[in-house]
Amino acid sequence: MSAVIEIPKGARSEVLIFALDMPPEQAKFLRDEDGALAQVLGIEHLDREQVEIFPTADLEDLGLLGYLREGLGVSEKDLSEHGMALDGLTGWVLVLRARAFDGEETRLTPATPLRLIARLGEVKTDWTAPGVIPSAAAQPSLRMSPRAARNRARRIGAALFAVVMLLIALLIWALVT
Repeated sequence: MSAVIEIPKGARSEVLIFALDMPPEQAKFLRDEDGALAQVLGIEHLDREQVEIFPTADLEDLGLLGYLREGLGVSEKDLSEHGMALDGLTGWVLVLRARAFDGEETRLTPATPLRLIARLGEVKTDWTAPGVIPSAAAQPSLRMSPRAARNRARRIGAALFAVVMLLIALLIWALVT
C-alpha cells in the first residue's frame, strides 16, 4: 500500500501521473473494466472520462512530456520540475485528472503496483478582459431604442396595409361598375 494521497475539495486543475508496475494485461484490465481502477485507488467511484491508461510507447514522437503540455495543458513550471522523471517513464501510465472526483474531497490509497510519479497543475485560463476595447466597431451603435424601432415598423406596416386594402377596394369598385 502506498502513502495516502489527499485531493482537496474543489480541486479541478490537478493532474496525477502514476506508473503502472504491472503486466500489460493487468493495465488493460484496469483501463477496460468498470470499477477496477476505483478499487485499486481505494475509492468507491470516479469519472472515467477524466482517466487515461496507456503505454507511453503509444505517444511515439510526441512523448509523455509533449502529451502533458499539448494535450492536457500542464504548466511549463511543473513539467520542468518533474521533467526528468516523466521523460524517463516507460511502460503503462495512468493519467488521472482531479476532475474525476467531482470536486469532492478524496483520499486515494493506491495499491502497490501504482506508483505516483508526479502531481502537476494545469494552466488556468485567464478569463479577464483587458478593459475597454478601443475600436469604434466595438462601441454600441443603436440610433434608436428597440421600442421606438418596433413602433416605427408597426406604423410602416399599417400604412402599407391601408394602401393595399385601398387598392383592392378600388379594383373591386372598378370591376363592379
